[in-house]
Amino acid sequence: MQMFSGSRKVEPVTPMAPTPPPSPSRPEPTSNGAGDLPRSGGILSSGVSIKGSVKFQKELHIDGEVEGKIDSNGRLTIGEHAKIKGEIRTKSVVVDGTVEGNITAGERCELRSGCTVHGDIESPRLVVDEAATFIGSAKIATPKATPA
Repeated sequence: MQMFSGSRKVEPVTPMAPTPPPSPSRPEPTSNGAGDLPRSGGILSSGVSIKGSVKFQKELHIDGEVEGKIDSNGRLTIGEHAKIKGEIRTKSVVVDGTVEGNITAGERCELRSGCTVHGDIESPRLVVDEAATFIGSAKIATPKATPA
């Protein structure tokens, strides 16, 4: 008596759809993998355009367009597709895209390869990659400690 039949039903394999990027209302799933850390910030993806002030607390990644002031005590990442027109005041900023306006960073400002900045930069630490375009002046100074 044969337990299994010789003919086998084969079901077609459908590829899984890519997961959409995380949003503030739907946080990124966490896993037990060593390299997977949950993000604690927001994302303005390409195709998003904002006119007005942008404020955030911890971390923000912009890959869209912003016309107006960006103000924060957190970390800002300007993606390679981003176009910012306005003043930026933040603790730390990394620029991969285009900025037309002054940047004031409390701790660190990094201009990566391929970015363009038209404006003045003030920061205690400035890192400029070889292929970055920077048209403006830079004031690099450590913040003065207030007397107690």
